[in-house]
Amino acid sequence: MEAPRAAAVRSRAALRVALGHYIANGISVAFGLLLISGGVHLVLGTLAASAASVGVIVTAPPDLPAPRRGKLLQMLPAPLIGLPLFFLVQLLHAKPLELGLLLVPATFLAFLAMAWGKRGIPIAIAVMFSMIFSMATPKPDDMAEAVQRTLYFGLGAGLYVIYAVLANLALNARYRVQVMADLLLSLAALMRTEARQFTPRDDSGDIREVPASLLGQLLREQAALADLLQAARDIVLESPRTPYRQRLAGMLMTVLELRDLLLASELDLDALKTHPGHAAALVEMRRILEALAADTAALADALLLGRPPATVPDRRRELTAIHLDEDAAPRSYTGPTPAMLARGLASRIGHINDEVLRLSALARGEREPDLAVVRASWQMFVSPTEWSLRPFLALWRWDAPPLRHAIRAALAIAAGYGIALALPWGSHDYWILLTIVVVLRGSLSQTLERRNSRVAGTLLGCVFAVALLSAHPSPLTLLAGMTLAQAIAHGFAVRRYLITAVAATVLGLVQAHMLNTGMSTTFALFERVADTLIGAALAWAFCYVLPSWERGQIPALVARVLNAQARHARLALGLGQLRSVGVSPELEWRLARREAYDSLSALVQATQRSLSEPRAVRPPLEPLEHLQAHSYQLLAQLSAVKSMLVLRRDRLTPAEIEGPLARTAQRIEASIGAAPTSGPVMPEGAPATTLAGPIPLPDPFDNDVTPWLLRRLDLATGIAAQLRDDAARILQPAAEDSPQTAS
Repeated sequence: MEAPRAAAVRSRAALRVALGHYIANGISVAFGLLLISGGVHLVLGTLAASAASVGVIVTAPPDLPAPRRGKLLQMLPAPLIGLPLFFLVQLLHAKPLELGLLLVPATFLAFLAMAWGKRGIPIAIAVMFSMIFSMATPKPDDMAEAVQRTLYFGLGAGLYVIYAVLANLALNARYRVQVMADLLLSLAALMRTEARQFTPRDDSGDIREVPASLLGQLLREQAALADLLQAARDIVLESPRTPYRQRLAGMLMTVLELRDLLLASELDLDALKTHPGHAAALVEMRRILEALAADTAALADALLLGRPPATVPDRRRELTAIHLDEDAAPRSYTGPTPAMLARGLASRIGHINDEVLRLSALARGEREPDLAVVRASWQMFVSPTEWSLRPFLALWRWDAPPLRHAIRAALAIAAGYGIALALPWGSHDYWILLTIVVVLRGSLSQTLERRNSRVAGTLLGCVFAVALLSAHPSPLTLLAGMTLAQAIAHGFAVRRYLITAVAATVLGLVQAHMLNTGMSTTFALFERVADTLIGAALAWAFCYVLPSWERGQIPALVARVLNAQARHARLALGLGQLRSVGVSPELEWRLARREAYDSLSALVQATQRSLSEPRAVRPPLEPLEHLQAHSYQLLAQLSAVKSMLVLRRDRLTPAEIEGPLARTAQRIEASIGAAPTSGPVMPEGAPATTLAGPIPLPDPFDNDVTPWLLRRLDLATGIAAQLRDDAARILQPAAEDSPQTAS
């Protein structure tokens, strides 16, 4: 019974990948390669088609799913920089020393493009490809042949830029649906992990094991969701003018609310687990959360398949029926009763249920989206599309990671080129350089992952390529093989690089065969494996040259997290929302919330990368984990407060909460408004709220929820103090190590 179920799960996961936007983009890129190379082949011949295909391959890396506006600006830098470099390499083909003197500084300048982050990485890769693939061509006989090849290269690149803009325009509607589906699947995975938190405590085992593993998984999934959210914002929120676009934008805004509610869902969970008799209630809550996760995943599947989503059942009645015995608490206990804690948890899961119902209704067209904030200011939620000089001007300091990475890459290319010239097969020197370019990354963890995938992928790709070339296929068959390899390589570049490495090896060998007719396929197998091992070893070794260890970035990331948390708290606790929810305050709060999540995601990812670094240079991991956990807890408390202020204003007493809201905002600002150098020091004065001693919490399903809000404010104040303590423990060692960090 388990085997068929596991096979069904794997089949469903494979179908989701096949229908995702990465694969659609890979197919689009491959079709452009086939269309342009095939057309040039029919009109100008095989050699022209080979050079034009190189132009397409070089121009393709920046062609990723993107908003319609700015697509041309995204595509232009690669061919504009790559074209003259392709020509210069052609001219220096027979001059190894001069070619090396070109490669090294050009590599340095190309890798400086990584200062623009995710937008700059494909540009740097494309520029390097223009030189490396130019090296793969036979030596031109004269200037005329070099110019001719360059013109064919430029023809392929120019045609592909036009094609990429038009294809992105044509696929925009499908991309909107696909990124929304991917976002829902990521949200469903986070829901399932949150549901596992509701596992009843087993006093017979070591209860410390489960929370530790779940915390790391939750942090990683929250960071992954934050990345997907920004990609979805860029595409889904662009010009939401048509009804269907507005429905998708409404679904995206609902996912943002669901993320907050999921964080708040686990509040008081640990307190409830300390009381006996909690198991039955937690089991029921976990079951409902897992059912809601399944509903969300089913909604994503329906979007991918183009089917009307099924109706989602309302589980409010099941949640309302969850009760604990009032006598479950010991007589000496003075806090909230277990019964009320369980009712509070069930109430917050009820809000998740309501938002999943809203998602389903929006997808089915049964509900109109509320886009007052987004419709007026959608440009503020999406990434900029123009190229700013600010990142370039900011990197000219010795400790800047992009500058160090560019120097590292240039030195690695110099070493690789020198070794390639000394090898017996020096006429095929480009493969070592290609391996260095695709393996060497800004962090050691990413380089190690790429190194292992590149070596394994090259071994498999060589076998496939030799098998294909040994059959002596026709040029059109080779072109079809290149097209398939390009689709796979481009489609899986982000999701699974091992598959990309296999396809890229096939693509590179077939491309080299077309450019160098008559090469020995048997020799190519040994040569590519040896070159790959050399290139991967060089990329790994040069990670330790002018390294940018993650601990050097941690202080700035921690300061960014604290500033973002303080600003989000100030806006989430603003008194203006008690009177009205206006567009301007709501917009400001949403932008602050995005920065709070994005800054925390950047810190989580840096911490994860540091685990691959030598122990001697790792940042203090324990306080970092505590700071990340407390940051999410603070976001959870403030999310619960915000949802009560917005969704349940009719069950609040304004006169009782205005003062506590203002005092809590002041205390959080005092705790984390500036980077600390010592532990928490709370200001003297009255407590943030009037709660003291026993806390009489009413049933949140039926009564005034003001006591619940006051409790959240007290807990948020305490968590902010813990955040300050965590940050001080992180920043003090960083300040002591700062002289060595840049060395």
